[in-house]
Amino acid sequence: MSLDPATIRRIAALARIRVSEEDVPRLAEEMNAILGWIEQLNEVNVDGIEPLAGAATRALPMRADAVTDGGYPDQVLANAPERIGDFYAVPKVVE
Repeated sequence: MSLDPATIRRIAALARIRVSEEDVPRLAEEMNAILGWIEQLNEVNVDGIEPLAGAATRALPMRADAVTDGGYPDQVLANAPERIGDFYAVPKVVE
């Protein structure tokens, strides 16, 4: 399949993209190259391969909904510029 300049102008109009006349030949060449890659995909042998609709067919692993502090405050606060005990120390911003 090959796209002519009129088709490129029509695609641009449908996409509401302003394309100058000097860009039409370049865009036609690029779009034809993309369509060529898609035609190459049609040559791939996919006999016996089931279509994949997504990962929704697999059950997601569940975990207990428990609130924890992580259990490692020293690692969490290792990059804190200032700390007081197991908490970040920040300047007072409200009077």
